[in-house]
Amino acid sequence: MKTDIQIAQEAQMIPITEVAAPYGISGDDLELYGKYKAKLSDELWEEVKDRPDGKLVLVTAINPTPAGEGKTTTSVGLGQAMAKLNQKAMICLREPSLGPCFGIKGGAAGGGYAQVVPMEDLNLHFTGDFHAITSANNLLAAMLDNHIQQGNALNIDTRQIVWKRCLDMNDRVLRNVVVGLGAKADGYVREDHFVITVASEIMAILCLANDMADLKERLGKIIAAYTVSGEPVTAAQLNAVGAMAALLKDAIKPNLIQTLEHTPALVHGGPFANIAHGCNSVRATKTALKLADIVITEAGFGADLGAEKFFDIKCRKSGLKPDAVVLVATVRALKYNGGVPKQELAKENLDALAKGIVNLEKHIENLQKFGVPVVVTLNAFATDTQAEYEFIRDFCQERGCEFALSEVWAKGGEGGMALAEKVLETLQSKESHYHPLYELDLPLKAKIGTIAREIYGADNVVYAPAASRMLARLEELGFGNLPVCMAKNQYSLSDDASRLGRPTGFDITIREVYVSAGAGFIVALTGNIMTMPGLPKTPAAFGIDVDDSGRITGLF
Repeated sequence: MKTDIQIAQEAQMIPITEVAAPYGISGDDLELYGKYKAKLSDELWEEVKDRPDGKLVLVTAINPTPAGEGKTTTSVGLGQAMAKLNQKAMICLREPSLGPCFGIKGGAAGGGYAQVVPMEDLNLHFTGDFHAITSANNLLAAMLDNHIQQGNALNIDTRQIVWKRCLDMNDRVLRNVVVGLGAKADGYVREDHFVITVASEIMAILCLANDMADLKERLGKIIAAYTVSGEPVTAAQLNAVGAMAALLKDAIKPNLIQTLEHTPALVHGGPFANIAHGCNSVRATKTALKLADIVITEAGFGADLGAEKFFDIKCRKSGLKPDAVVLVATVRALKYNGGVPKQELAKENLDALAKGIVNLEKHIENLQKFGVPVVVTLNAFATDTQAEYEFIRDFCQERGCEFALSEVWAKGGEGGMALAEKVLETLQSKESHYHPLYELDLPLKAKIGTIAREIYGADNVVYAPAASRMLARLEELGFGNLPVCMAKNQYSLSDDASRLGRPTGFDITIREVYVSAGAGFIVALTGNIMTMPGLPKTPAAFGIDVDDSGRITGLF
């Protein structure tokens, strides 16, 4: 079988202008980045904003395992299948981060015959959005330190600087650093930190902003530090907003590329769902809904992270109303949750499947709490058996879920026809009654407790003393009415990555809390979650190269 990158490199792309034309997007509405990539102009939104919205379908998944789930692959394949059924469909995805591309996870272009292309461009520099976000983030950091160096008129407490620098790379040694060493002119010596770019608040702001005015308003609210008396110091007070916005003026525009079968895909923004809100940009999703009849979007990692934040943060803040959810699983991943070692997953094992399917069960229950119809799909592997399929299908139908098999990795859109037909049937026959999980007027600890108990299945929430104090302080400062963005490992419903399946009898530990005032949510860090990942012992970078003809190899 060909590798993903071989399939992508052999694809016959068509000019992006031809991909856009059937959706009423003219050449004047595109800002071209070569023949196969473009940004959508600001003028296009003004042309389409009053049109009725299409249907919005979210694709999410069970907790990820080494066995693989294929959430993005399913999103792309479902879009291709919808096109084969003569539906005017569009896909909305997040941009990949360089960190996982060179680390362990790989890229985020889909897989097999359900990919978006150009795959190499997307997984590397693409249209420069992440570089712009990194630059804007670090400009604010530089202006903050310069303000202190130039007299500190705002009386900033150098022990309470909360704005971190960022880099779009897995680099563990930058988690905790000391800056300002050297001469007096080199600044004040202090401890500093880096986060990966996708965890930057500016990434979240870009993905939640409606337009440039909204972006600038949000940037101005960023809290960079606190004064000696404990008052917030914002980016607006540091006079950084205009220059940051200038760096982001192109990055805010959605990117248009194509699938292997030429279905249009808006790929824009890339916050991680384990440490950020995990959804593509509101602007891309809203634009797609005006251009297409069916919009398929995805949210990062498992439904306990990406889907919860899609419903409680993105939809709540943007007014989006999802019409259906596709929940992706694999037979192999369910058996892995049931205790089968990775090397034995190819064997039929209904007992292990029965033990591991509780992970799928919990995600079904969680999604149903938001009032949106659920379709479960199995991303097919050659080693799956008919008995395993039937067991899972019956399990889903007993819980009020539609079920369909997906073979998009091997067959592209043709392999997603059964799933597409099931989604269309669901959209036509079942009404969505979307609602968030919790109300915003609840105290912050009540919101965190609701997510921990209702979504994760925890018994209690344990707060580190500093986290409790910060929650109280944030409520005093007027941030108590914001939603909560939980930062948690993606592998388990609990905050312990080793507890698979559907763990019970556990507590969620909140070790740190801070406000992303510009993005408009509170971030709660659980367990040992890191906002700057590290590389594994054998990173994917070992296998990536460029041949003499300039062709990239080893990306996946």
